[in-house]
Amino acid sequence: MPTKSALKKEVTALVHETRDRALLVSRGALLLWMVEALDLFVFRGGLDNLGIRPRETTGLVGIFFAPFLHGGFGHLLANTVPFLILGFLVTARKRMDFWVVAVGSALSAGVGTWLTGAPGSLHIGASGVVFGFLGFLMGRGIYERRAGAILLSLAVTFFFGGMLWGVLPTVGPGISWQGHLFGWLGGLLVSRLLGRELQKKGGRRR
Repeated sequence: MPTKSALKKEVTALVHETRDRALLVSRGALLLWMVEALDLFVFRGGLDNLGIRPRETTGLVGIFFAPFLHGGFGHLLANTVPFLILGFLVTARKRMDFWVVAVGSALSAGVGTWLTGAPGSLHIGASGVVFGFLGFLMGRGIYERRAGAILLSLAVTFFFGGMLWGVLPTVGPGISWQGHLFGWLGGLLVSRLLGRELQKKGGRRR
């Protein structure tokens, strides 16, 4: 049975780890707000032109810039809430997962949107990354096959599974369902790759 001192150290370590995870995700969201404020108050919305323009050579830069750009603070706020919640849950295994999933889903959402988006359209927003977080969390239980990961996947699917309507072409005008779909698929792919890595490590221990 752990001593009071050992228990106190464990609680302190847990508090510090939770704080660090929250700070990581919060700083990511703060960066998005800083970019949007700069765009609106300095560039008068001009940065949005750096978004993804499907199958246009100049639109390729949007693959890298689009996740940081939004059509106003309302659009950004709609992405910030799930970004914070799902992003924090992504760090449950380790904090580096946040960056791996964010970059992986941003690239998959960007490339997929550039290839399949409607001609003449402009795509911006961090929703591809948000859906990537969702895909990663839903896939963890499938590919890691650990009790904790399975419970987390079930909980996320129960509370946030309704977001999947956003990957359908019928979601509505002005919404990049392509970014949602390919971001979600990117998150699933990352969960598969990391899940296999964990299984291999577990196999070596046995």
